[in-house]
Amino acid sequence: MRAALALARRGVGRTAPNPPVGAVVVKRGALIGRGYHRAAGQPHAEVEALTDAGPAARGADLYVTLEPCAHHGRTPPCTDAILRAGVRRVCYAVGDPDPKVAGRGHAQLREAGLSVEAGRLARDARELYRAYFKHRLTGTPWGVLKLAGTLDGKVATASGESRWITGESARRHVHRLRNENDAILVGVGTVLADDPQLTTRLRGGRDALRVIIDSRGRTPPTARAVVQDSSAGCLIATTAAASRRRVEALRRAGAEVIALPSRGGRVSLEALWAVLGERGLLSVLIEGGPELAAGALAAGVVDRLLLFVAPKIIGGAGGWPLFGGASVGSLADARELTIRRTRRFGPDLLIEAEPCSRD
Repeated sequence: MRAALALARRGVGRTAPNPPVGAVVVKRGALIGRGYHRAAGQPHAEVEALTDAGPAARGADLYVTLEPCAHHGRTPPCTDAILRAGVRRVCYAVGDPDPKVAGRGHAQLREAGLSVEAGRLARDARELYRAYFKHRLTGTPWGVLKLAGTLDGKVATASGESRWITGESARRHVHRLRNENDAILVGVGTVLADDPQLTTRLRGGRDALRVIIDSRGRTPPTARAVVQDSSAGCLIATTAAASRRRVEALRRAGAEVIALPSRGGRVSLEALWAVLGERGLLSVLIEGGPELAAGALAAGVVDRLLLFVAPKIIGGAGGWPLFGGASVGSLADARELTIRRTRRFGPDLLIEAEPCSRD
């Protein structure tokens, strides 16, 4: 199962709206077939692994990271391929919550006489499928808020200088995050201040959909995020406050512009999350500044927070804080987080946390 999970991770960020799945075929202790789902519409992991194993798959064991599907989608049911291959046993890590799959793959294989086992390395698999599970259960993407600040909680100096707070190793990891998520989200303030490319600069990497929150259509049509020569597109989420002239200029430049409901004069993040979910995006990396960070947390679209802390101190009352918005009046009203783990990237510390439920 560890080998199957390693294969599945190769597909992370490339399979939406499908999950990244890995599979291996084992016979008499030898691994004879490997496969993973590469992209929506391409063969599923089970089919890839069984094809790799060939006739030797008969009488073998199949290990797969997610319950095999038993329905027709863009591809035929995996259960049909498993039965044709003649494997004797199927072991999968976790069940699929999709109503078209949930329990049906397991039942069909069991009814056909195969030995079926679930739960091997389930904890690791649930972490792998956190975005897919949320999308299938709620219809909205998994939100990852990435921030980088100093030890005293600043993202920039009083003059707005922020390049570079973190070191090269941390910045390289951000590109890995871009490679693994389906969309990158920033606010128009970041576009106006930094004119970022919002691309993935890794060998073999792929670009995510670039999403800009821009309630009044202030994004320049010449912005690099708009005119970037990339296979991924640029989506600008605006409101009725944006002028038709600005919207048309952005569309001529190559961006897709959609008008969404506003909340307090700003684009409703809840409405945007619903749109992105309807489009089949499983995960969104939020890379905006302090105001977008505060808004995303308040809107409840942040499922995981990644905070890079650099061993630097800006000091004083100036500088830009990690989170914008109004301060709470009481510590009892402060937003609580659960720290999941910490990691080192060169001189910098990465804190991974999740917002605690307010229920």
